[in-house]
Amino acid sequence: MEKSEFLTDLDGAGIKRHVTKKLPEVTLAFWVMKIAATTLGETAGDLFAQTLKLGYFLSTIALFLIFVVTLSAQLCSKHYNPFFYWTVILSTSTVGTTMSDFMNRDASAKFLTDGASTLGWGPQGLGLGYPIGAAILISLLIAIFTAWKCSGLTFSIRDIVTFRAEALFWSAILVSNTLGTSMGDFLSDSSGLGYAGGALLVAGMLAVLVALMRVPAVPNVLLFWIAFVLTRPLGATAGDFLTKPLAKGGLDLGTAGSSAVLLAILIGLVGYAQVRESRNTVLREVV
Repeated sequence: MEKSEFLTDLDGAGIKRHVTKKLPEVTLAFWVMKIAATTLGETAGDLFAQTLKLGYFLSTIALFLIFVVTLSAQLCSKHYNPFFYWTVILSTSTVGTTMSDFMNRDASAKFLTDGASTLGWGPQGLGLGYPIGAAILISLLIAIFTAWKCSGLTFSIRDIVTFRAEALFWSAILVSNTLGTSMGDFLSDSSGLGYAGGALLVAGMLAVLVALMRVPAVPNVLLFWIAFVLTRPLGATAGDFLTKPLAKGGLDLGTAGSSAVLLAILIGLVGYAQVRESRNTVLREVV
């Protein structure tokens, strides 16, 4: 069995025990895979809702059910499994895309594909707009972190090993990926920066976070969660840049083609992570 570092028992008795790692180490490869997954989440969400014309409402229901299935597999796993973990990250990014679009957009022509008068069955969108949608999502994220803080459980990803802590972790991930979509769409559609400009702005903010890692007064856990949120709008703007028409500042590669390429890249990265994790498990068992 693979082990993580020693932790104190929850009963406060001070007895030391080994616990099984459920989440990955935060490395450069982690962030590369996160950006790839969130970019794919943007293009795949648009593929279902817009290209296939399922609409935001039906797409959100279907993709949320997929999220529940992938999350169940992750929660039931007894140890860290790269395939389970990154499948949940991808599902939160994909459903986060359609959830954000459903909250923020409406049936006006600017949100529909060319020549379409409706988009799927059911309500086209709530039309809240990006500021109100983001405010709601930020409030939800604050509520989750407040409940997490009050629970006394750790925010450090390497020490999240209990079911309750992992449930809070994935709740925060789902909301943060939905919030990141709203932020990315705002930068792409309403800020005047365009897709490439929005992506460059978020990349610059992430570079600042990297520099802050060298500042002892700034907790690395805080930097992790800020970076986790910001990598989602980076994926959103990058995904829009790949798929949107040339007239709107995109590369017009299409949602299907872009999603296929990004999926192949993510499968390769996950496969590499799976092989590496298997080797590390063997080494730990030998030691």
